[in-house]
Amino acid sequence: MSKRVLIVDDSSIMRKMVRKNLESGGHTILGEAKNGIEAIELYRSLKPDVVTMDVTMRDMDGFTAAEKILASDPNARIIFLSNLDKDKYSENAARLGALGYIKKHNAKEMLALIESILIK
Repeated sequence: MSKRVLIVDDSSIMRKMVRKNLESGGHTILGEAKNGIEAIELYRSLKPDVVTMDVTMRDMDGFTAAEKILASDPNARIIFLSNLDKDKYSENAARLGALGYIKKHNAKEMLALIESILIK
């Protein structure tokens, strides 16, 4: 089932890569944000099925943005995509209630996780 996705990453190159991977899997990209502040605004206006969230960004990092999104919508589905140490940061993602923490370049795992999400 196709998902409606918001991509959040401060790198335009990474946003393009994630977009390409998700679109190749049949998903629709509703929007892109380059920091956590934009992510919160776009989440509220677009109501995506899934958010892919980078961890380190200027103005507001991904963990803070995810916390704020989940505070306003406990049913938000957020997947962290980062090249930072998975062992070190995946606990924070799990504590927040994120669906996963995946390396950015692991397109196969990203698509599998997004496709496993049930829409209510």
